[in-house]
Amino acid sequence: MDDRELLADLYRSAVAAADPAAAMEKCLPKGRTGPVVVVGAGKASARMAAILESLWQGQVSGAVAVPYGYSAPTESVRILEAGHPVPDRNGLAAAREIKNAVQGLDRGDLVVALISGGGSALLPSPPPGFSLEDEAALNEALLASGAPIAAMNAVRKQFSLVKGGRLAASASPARMLTLVVSDVPGDDPALVASGPTVADGSTAADAREAIRRYQIRLPERVDEFIRDGGVPLPTLRVQEQVRNEVKVVASARLSLEAAARRAEDRGLNARILSDSIEGESREVAKVLGAVAKEVLRWNRPWPKPAVLLSGGETTVTLRPASERGSGGPNTELQLAFALEVAGCEGLASLAADTDGIDGSGSNAGAFVSGSTIELMRNVGINPAAMLARNDAATGFGMIDGLFAPGPTGTNVNDFRAILVY
Repeated sequence: MDDRELLADLYRSAVAAADPAAAMEKCLPKGRTGPVVVVGAGKASARMAAILESLWQGQVSGAVAVPYGYSAPTESVRILEAGHPVPDRNGLAAAREIKNAVQGLDRGDLVVALISGGGSALLPSPPPGFSLEDEAALNEALLASGAPIAAMNAVRKQFSLVKGGRLAASASPARMLTLVVSDVPGDDPALVASGPTVADGSTAADAREAIRRYQIRLPERVDEFIRDGGVPLPTLRVQEQVRNEVKVVASARLSLEAAARRAEDRGLNARILSDSIEGESREVAKVLGAVAKEVLRWNRPWPKPAVLLSGGETTVTLRPASERGSGGPNTELQLAFALEVAGCEGLASLAADTDGIDGSGSNAGAFVSGSTIELMRNVGINPAAMLARNDAATGFGMIDGLFAPGPTGTNVNDFRAILVY
């Protein structure tokens, strides 16, 4: 088995561990004969809806929103495809239908919310007086800022009629069960998809601080609205009335542990660095490169042959649209990592998003070895220049270095594996 095949095998092990099927069966109520309303949003939500239908014995209705291409066959739950990462009109219609699905319920009704990463863009619901275009502009500004997911979601929640627990408040007094496939560091369910059914303690002041700290350039009207207090979150009294049980059914931690077991079975010394690494992709790459070279050169802090595993979510501060190329957080990290380990024999790595798509491209990430930079220069690529203009995917495409497994039906964020021989 060559390096790429081994790395891809570890990725598949991680993705398989993120399949919500087994965990969902344990989390659902034992009595499954009554009617249930299903709602949700995210890259894994269609797969989750199909699993729920197979397990539920009573009447099932409702709808979930997923990105284009992430659908799954269901019988009763409507799968609504919409734009991601930039919201579109199908998302606006999906948010409206999902909100309507939980209206008018009583205390005897049950709602199961299926939430996974990517749901923020899929449920646009701007406040009165604002348009879809305003929310799309807000989302584009956040994605370009390089801010961590918690900061972006704090801002999103101040400009939504769905996020921040508002969907759960709409379903009250019905009973709710929220099942979450977590793609956020620390697995806080209130951060996944901006928490449509899970309120948190973030405030308008937190949103203002995030805008200041990360220099997020919002459209003027949107910025003024958020600075004036944004959409009021559900009151504490309403939150207390919402009977909502929340369970995380898949996460980066479980996926990395599965990949580590697979690596150990193959004779590698597997070490999980962290399941919650955040930061600018190219800066994280420098740290990972330094650790990999330490193991390679000095056999410390872990002996070779080793595989260094990590997860979390890195970000990219984007250049203006007219000045940037093609790529996402994982390809950008890999190009920066390739520059760090250029010429090092005995190193190979894969960084890829577990949902199968890196940002908005058609690949999940890229492979790197100590010879990657040489290969790029041999075909006329200036790797440093490509990194500077956010064009990593183009560079990897020219040397057949992209990893493209396609949509996986789940999402526990980034997966990184570094082989050191």
